[in-house]
Amino acid sequence: MKRRQFLQGALGLCCAPLSGSLFAQITEALPKTDTLPVVFLGHGTPMNAIEDNPYSRAWQAMGQELPRPAAILCISAHWLSRGSFVGAVRTPETIHDFGGFPQALFDVQYPAPGSPEGAELVQTLTRQESGKDRVKLDHERGLDHGTWSVLRQMYPDADIPVFQLSIDYHRPMAYHYELAQQLSALRERGVLIIGSGNIVHNLRAVQAVEGGYDWAVAFDEQIKQKLVDGDHQSILNYQWYGKAAELSVPTPDHYIPMLYSIGLQRSSDELSFYNESLTRGAISMRSFVLSPG
Repeated sequence: MKRRQFLQGALGLCCAPLSGSLFAQITEALPKTDTLPVVFLGHGTPMNAIEDNPYSRAWQAMGQELPRPAAILCISAHWLSRGSFVGAVRTPETIHDFGGFPQALFDVQYPAPGSPEGAELVQTLTRQESGKDRVKLDHERGLDHGTWSVLRQMYPDADIPVFQLSIDYHRPMAYHYELAQQLSALRERGVLIIGSGNIVHNLRAVQAVEGGYDWAVAFDEQIKQKLVDGDHQSILNYQWYGKAAELSVPTPDHYIPMLYSIGLQRSSDELSFYNESLTRGAISMRSFVLSPG
């Protein structure tokens, strides 16, 4: 298949033609590649960006084991919006979107370049049949800690272009899953797609304890089993799990990034888990990789 046909017709999702100049920019920056994996990372505290611990070491190993991407698209729990946006900044700033941490964390910079071409491709892939853009370009926002805190460990040289897709927080779970499916062609354009959040994330219940509370462990294990089973509908309808779900996902901001990762899963993908533990009672660090089989 010719590259232009691939971009305009991949999975039947491109509904409007690319201009010649945009097509040239995209094919130069993101040429055709083998299929890349998809990742979900339980990112936890931003201190993981500067600490040497089992979580950060697992991310370092992951960065060495995964095929080197041409660009990285991250869906972070920390960019919530009304409407869907994709970052098209050429040199995104490092956003320190937290408080109460040591100065050393605020001093961290992650000067990765952006990928306006990747952002344009996201917009094209998700364009609606009416010709309207489902995802709008954002030319201001930088990289939040849900992105750079993990990438600093995975790719410390910050030499891979990085861009983010926002979470339209006013949409149902199915919206995010379906939007992810429209991004599938990016996997053949050298783009590593990462969902960054936490399956269990209840800051009000966090305590200085080891492991997780019974309800947190139960919910984390239930979601793991559904991931193994490929039962995405049960993951989308997590409220079915009652009190454990209510306590584990008091707000869905950290849960939604996982839906983008599973929305990109293909039947031939192989599932591998990392960081299978809970911390401080109510934070699941479970991560996984979906690798082409």
